[in-house]
Amino acid sequence: MNHATILLIKFVSCLIAFGIGLDLFFDATIVDIVSFSLFVTIVSYAVGELVILPQLGKRAAAVADFLLTYLSVWVFGSFLFESYLQVAWGSIISAVIITGAEVFVHLFVAERQNTPSLSRSRGPALNSRLAFGTEMAEEENLKDVSNTLKRNEENKK
Repeated sequence: MNHATILLIKFVSCLIAFGIGLDLFFDATIVDIVSFSLFVTIVSYAVGELVILPQLGKRAAAVADFLLTYLSVWVFGSFLFESYLQVAWGSIISAVIITGAEVFVHLFVAERQNTPSLSRSRGPALNSRLAFGTEMAEEENLKDVSNTLKRNEENKK
């Protein structure tokens, strides 16, 4: 899979999501939208596509993309925007739209990528042969146990 194609798809989806989340409902400039899109595209690609997707799978990568988008708009938006509602709703709307687009990007990447992910090759996390049951018992007084052993030895003689 060509890295430039993935980056372009991610950047366009971020532009659309931030355009809807920050500019359609609120008043954001084109510089804000492009800067958020560049930041989220680069960090999401580096962390989500190159690290998390091969290691943990599509679901974990989608969750990481949601958290990255939400937190980046929340943190950097609090410095750039005056309205608390713009930051709160803009981060939620943008994160939901980008996560929805990222699901399709992850499917696209997984379809084009022939290398098996590490999560599929590892197998189940719990080996059922090593699952043990819990045993419960009452604690016995050691003096009682030693007295019982002594009586049993005397009875055998």
